[in-house]
Amino acid sequence: MGTALVYHEDMTAARLLWDDPECEIECPERLTTVLERLQQRGLEQRCLRLAAREASEAELGLVHSPEYVALLQGTQALGTGELQTLSGQYDAVYFHPSTYHCARLAAGAALQLVDAVLAGAVRNGLALVRPPGHHSQRAAANGFCVFNNVAIAAKHAQRQHGLHRILIVDWDVHHGQGIQYIFENDPSVLYFSWHRYEHGSFWPYLRESDADAVGQGPGLGFTVNLPWNQVGMGNADYVAAFLHVLLPVAFEFDPELVLVSAGFDSAIGDPEGQMQATPECFAHLTQLLQGGYHLESLSQSVCMMVQALLGDPVPPLSGPMVPHGSALESIQSVRAAQAPHWMSLQQQGVAPVLSPSPRSPEGRPSPLLPPRGPEFKAAATQNVAALSSLLDQLRLSPTPPVRTAVALTAPDAALALPSDVLCEEGSAPQEETQAWARPHEALAQDRALTALGKVLYLLDRILDGQVSSGIAVTPASAAAATLDVAIRCGLSHGAQRLLCLAVGQLDRPPDLMDDGRNLWLNIGGKEAAALSMFHVSVPLPGTTGGFLSCVLALVLPLAYSFQPDLVLVALGPAHGLRDPQAALLAALLRGPAGGRVLALVDEESTPQLAVVLARVLHGEAAPNLGPFSMASPEDVQSLVQLRGQLEPRWKMLQVASETGGPGSG
Repeated sequence: MGTALVYHEDMTAARLLWDDPECEIECPERLTTVLERLQQRGLEQRCLRLAAREASEAELGLVHSPEYVALLQGTQALGTGELQTLSGQYDAVYFHPSTYHCARLAAGAALQLVDAVLAGAVRNGLALVRPPGHHSQRAAANGFCVFNNVAIAAKHAQRQHGLHRILIVDWDVHHGQGIQYIFENDPSVLYFSWHRYEHGSFWPYLRESDADAVGQGPGLGFTVNLPWNQVGMGNADYVAAFLHVLLPVAFEFDPELVLVSAGFDSAIGDPEGQMQATPECFAHLTQLLQGGYHLESLSQSVCMMVQALLGDPVPPLSGPMVPHGSALESIQSVRAAQAPHWMSLQQQGVAPVLSPSPRSPEGRPSPLLPPRGPEFKAAATQNVAALSSLLDQLRLSPTPPVRTAVALTAPDAALALPSDVLCEEGSAPQEETQAWARPHEALAQDRALTALGKVLYLLDRILDGQVSSGIAVTPASAAAATLDVAIRCGLSHGAQRLLCLAVGQLDRPPDLMDDGRNLWLNIGGKEAAALSMFHVSVPLPGTTGGFLSCVLALVLPLAYSFQPDLVLVALGPAHGLRDPQAALLAALLRGPAGGRVLALVDEESTPQLAVVLARVLHGEAAPNLGPFSMASPEDVQSLVQLRGQLEPRWKMLQVASETGGPGSG
């Protein structure tokens, strides 16, 4: 159960045969550069390599008309002039004698990947394809796209594998209108797209790319459009869109398969997209879910995505996590438009449905590509320089030799662990352990002292980069004291910002300083309270919907705002979480701290909890939470109250028009 990489070198055969500035950016180097970078990083070798096959005419017919498929088949025999004439009948498209073969391989690669995942041969994977597909429609090529690869793959999963719920996430900088048109009446496919829109003035200039286009008929609510009305959106904006729009809806939808139309022209350095999201952001997006044209940005972003698929720790996000005001307005407009269709958005409270974005004056749309004059070249050069500087500074520390280590008190539990999870036998030096334990009477007993030694040993190995994440089992009577020592030891041994998520009957150490280096968040407190911006408590929600709202609208926004370099997850006595809930918390908290998570588990928890945590910290998907149920009014009120108190400090909590105003411009 690894990660598949599907590719075929024949997909590089098609290329532009005449001068066309609009189409020259869709070139074979988009694939070869990515593959070279994957090989240089040693990532290709870690994947199961599959050669793409051609999609059959019947498979293409799942989406496209027979006449359109026949037209494309005929391009193989056309000369250059005929190809140019035919290309001119479509918007931003060029044909080559190899286009039909390449496009069948691209669609077939997506089919092959879906089959491998659904057959259980691999856990996930990436298909490197060209031409891209998300603009292609039933009987029309569009925007470099010939066959709609993702749509064909979704239809195939429905027909051949009997799936009933498929999520398609499209993070290309252009709206994938082709996918939207194909599924806008289909409630079995949830389509999410964010895209540069600028009130309708950016290609493809469609009214139906705005937030109030939510599907039709039985598909109402299953099309989710998030229009970016300004350029320059970055890491904070992308993560906020996931936390406040996509993930709440996706968890409620509960997909059986997630397909990502992964265009990376939405990354920094791409002069077409003009966005500022860094390559590591796409690893976070991939981990939260579990084509681009600027070649350096594209290859780096794909590498990050593959590392996330492989289960590697993702690098921490760089830069301040403060969403733009325009991004918050877009996010809120989507939430308002979608709230009638999704309980997960109703339970957090949204403003009334907003008016559609004002359209640009007719006849004055911005072109698909900016004019290729001195200003464009200067902007492109500036973007490339910015990207190069960022990549030089990127915190790409090598993957630790050990991804996950556990210290268990019941040796039999180790039998259920993944084979490459280390069962840690080491312990901190006895004198050091005793010195840390001395102020705590609860740590005087031998069992508690032994467990503390293992915790300190694991903590040091995480902080020195030898281990990415760890799990330690502690006696219930010593849970609070062990956590207190772990916090102090972490801060004194190199952690600059430490997030402690304490679940259950665990009180914050009374003399812990509010110095900005530690953020204490307790789930399971008696009441919702923000005693300071670094000391937050919330009752444990009683429903699936309430729990998800707590995680997505409070815990993760706080974590991404704080940007910790170490996360402690402490599951204390009577913590009240079901194993899948605890696993989801641990899995999602891998992102903010670059994978550096230490989970402390009360030994009275279920015997399998430590094993489940080890699996998700090792990169496996968290178990399903079960049926979605609405949050209680009390839980909703607690969340709204806390967000209102905390938003001034922690900007990732903001959603425009709810409890606060927009963020920075």
